[in-house]
Amino acid sequence: MENLNCLRCQEPMRFLSRERIQLGKTGWLLGDLPNLLSGALETDIYICPRCRKLEFYSECTELQSDTLPQKTCPVCGAIHDFDYPKCPKCKYDYQK
Repeated sequence: MENLNCLRCQEPMRFLSRERIQLGKTGWLLGDLPNLLSGALETDIYICPRCRKLEFYSECTELQSDTLPQKTCPVCGAIHDFDYPKCPKCKYDYQK
């Protein structure tokens, strides 16, 4: 449990509980099966005693990484995100 302040009123938040939030959704064809196979996310829930807002926090490190893997252009040596189809600097086409 962390000492957190409310993002709205800056009041210290109170730890409410740790819950597993189900990921996925119910499908038309297979019903709840895709929902059950998608797993759950372990989440800490905090509540503000003043404004009654809830905050959800996860310790999932995969969600915290917002950087994409990088690659180096073989022509000019520029480093850029791996999902670019062309080098943003020299326009080398990786698809050819």
